[in-house]
This record gives sequence, C-alpha cells and structure tokens, in this order.
Amino acid sequence: MQTILVCDDDKQIVEAISIYLTGEGFNVLKAYDGYDVLDIMGQQKVDLLIIDVMMPGLDGVHTVLKIRESSSIPIIMLSAKGEDNDKILGLNVGADDYITKPYNPLELIARVKSQLRRYTQLGNIGEADDDNVYVCGGLVMNDDTKEVTVDGNVVKLTPIEYNILLLLVKNAGKVFSIDDIYTSIWNEEAIGADNTVAVHIRHIREKIEINPREPRYLKVVWGVGYKIEKQDAAK
Repeated sequence: MQTILVCDDDKQIVEAISIYLTGEGFNVLKAYDGYDVLDIMGQQKVDLLIIDVMMPGLDGVHTVLKIRESSSIPIIMLSAKGEDNDKILGLNVGADDYITKPYNPLELIARVKSQLRRYTQLGNIGEADDDNVYVCGGLVMNDDTKEVTVDGNVVKLTPIEYNILLLLVKNAGKVFSIDDIYTSIWNEEAIGADNTVAVHIRHIREKIEINPREPRYLKVVWGVGYKIEKQDAAK
C-alpha cells in the first residue's frame, strides 16, 4: 500500500482529500504545516506529498525547497491562486504538479496515480541492458537502473525531469516543440503548457550542464522548441 502525505492548514480540506485517497486504497498521513511534514517524512516512508502553498508557520514553498535537498518523491502543490506566477513558483521550487482550488476530486486522484506511476518506474532497479543505455557525449542515461550521469557524476532528477530528458536523449538531434513535450510527458492536451515545460527544462539544464547559459547538451531552437545535441560518446 502506497503512503500519501496530505498537508493543508485547513483540516476540512485534509479530511476531504484523505477520504478520496483512502477510498482508492492509499494509506494517508495528515499534516497541517510544513514542520509537521518534515517531522513525518523524517520518521516514515512517504511515496507522494500533496501540500498547500500558503500556510502559517512553514509554508509549502519553503517546505518543498527543504524536501528537495534530499528527496525526489513526487510532490503536488495545491493553491487557491490560479495565476501563472504562482504555478511557476511551485514548479520552480521542485513540485511535479500543481492543482488550483477548488479542484475536481477525480482529477486530483488521476494526477496522484500518474505521478506515482512515473516515480515507481523511475525507481525500478535492474541489470542494465545495452539497448536501454543512451549515451550522448558525457551524458549517459541507463533506463534500466534509471540512473543519469554526466561525466561520471550521478545527477538526481525528479520523475518529470527524467522523462523529459529521456524523450529528448532517445531522439537526439530531433527538435520537440513545447506542445510535443507536454503531450508526451503529461499525456494530456497542451493548453498553456509553455511555462510548465520551460521551468522543467531550466531545472534539467541546471543539473546536467556545467554552464546552463551555454548548454552543451540541451539546446533551444528559437521559435521551434528543444533538442538534445547529437554527440559522440565521451572518450
């Protein structure tokens, strides 16, 4: 049974979400501010976090920043605000998804299951098959062990970041539009996807590039989209 931690300073919201998740067979832990979240995660295994942005004490943004120092578990942020800037802020600090209140419970459940699928796939460890190892210069992706290295150094990616990079690396040299990337990774229509994809692309660059402003691997093709530059394997 997978465990989901739900955090909101509104206890009625926590209870409502818990009812939906429990009905789907999940084990649910409850928290009411960021300090509760950090305490619980320090003591128990959590498979996914749903957290509100605005809370007294330690808010959602700073909580996610702290979690991302050591964990790549899927995080869905909730907020009553629907402006693009708030969504970008959530993604910038490391959230994998963002839902605006009031939300459709069925949509929330679908997004939870989607994030858990990606995370489970990312965590599947097995012996490497050469057919599932992708090499581009010093960038190596092992899709069996889900390990990413750059010049021999392990790079930690969130499930969304990993899937975007894998899509591009598998198709090195091919340019993908923002809509192409969004529909491939999120499996839904790309409506207002520009900021969402751009934030994740920036995070990937910060992790795999020595100088993100002069990227060696992940290139932008202005007015078209993004691609991974084809390169020979590093000597």
